[in-house]
Amino acid sequence: MIVATRPRYDWSLRTRSLALGARTLLVGVVNITPDSFSDGGQFFSPQKAVEHSLRLLDEGADILDLGGESTRPGTRPRVSVQEELDRVLPVLETVLRERPGTVLSIDTYKAATARAAIAAGAEIVNDVSGFQWDEAMASTCAELQCGVILMHTRGHMNEWRTQPPIPLDEVVPLVLRELRERSEAALEAGMQRASMVLDPGFGFGKSFEENYPLLAHLDTLHALGYPILSGTSRKSFLGRTLAHMHGKDATPNQRDNATLASITAAVLAGAHLVRVHDVKAAREAVAIADAIRDGSRGFQ
Repeated sequence: MIVATRPRYDWSLRTRSLALGARTLLVGVVNITPDSFSDGGQFFSPQKAVEHSLRLLDEGADILDLGGESTRPGTRPRVSVQEELDRVLPVLETVLRERPGTVLSIDTYKAATARAAIAAGAEIVNDVSGFQWDEAMASTCAELQCGVILMHTRGHMNEWRTQPPIPLDEVVPLVLRELRERSEAALEAGMQRASMVLDPGFGFGKSFEENYPLLAHLDTLHALGYPILSGTSRKSFLGRTLAHMHGKDATPNQRDNATLASITAAVLAGAHLVRVHDVKAAREAVAIADAIRDGSRGFQ
């Protein structure tokens, strides 16, 4: 079995740093929305979102990623900054009060939301647009000196369902090229290299089978010189692959076993962090994948 080398980094956040590479870190998803693809509405109330957040921490999440707007295609209307903040800030503030020291990420592409969340105690901005959808985001994050997850996406969410397909042999070169361009633009805007993690953006402008070359060759992203986050949890490309077993595309909740397979593949390819909905199950899968990584030392 080929297990990719995983470089080690110290990820510089707003007030601290995280060691990446010795073990895989778990980023727990908290969707404070009525319309997210996986659990839309389930944790929309602040009380339920806080309870879910604390449960994810108890189950082993290293980071919580709080989101107040779904990027699922077809969700309308778009959420204003104020509405997004009304959703996430009460949860963010309560979690930090209940569990001081928790590492929180704000999942947003809006600079104003990022600024308010960081001021309230978040450490990381997770921008699914890779600083493309708000021209102020790069300079804002540079000014805030927070950690950043820079995701690759192809086009805007309104375009994903109508985009022309990517030839499968062109998926990885495309993502490599555009992540390099976006990370270089972030550096030019004042971001520090040590503050950035890259995410190839599974499902974001890549349809179904286009995601598999990216997962199969995830290790090639190490050439960019940044830590890698993988976010395959419950994604629709997994559901499509399982369709013949369910008579139709597997629903998000029917994709958990497939998610564990994709997480294991990502960790063996050298992912430093995985973003997941089911932290308890992912923690077990990651423990085995990390043990395989440890067992491979000396044989590469």
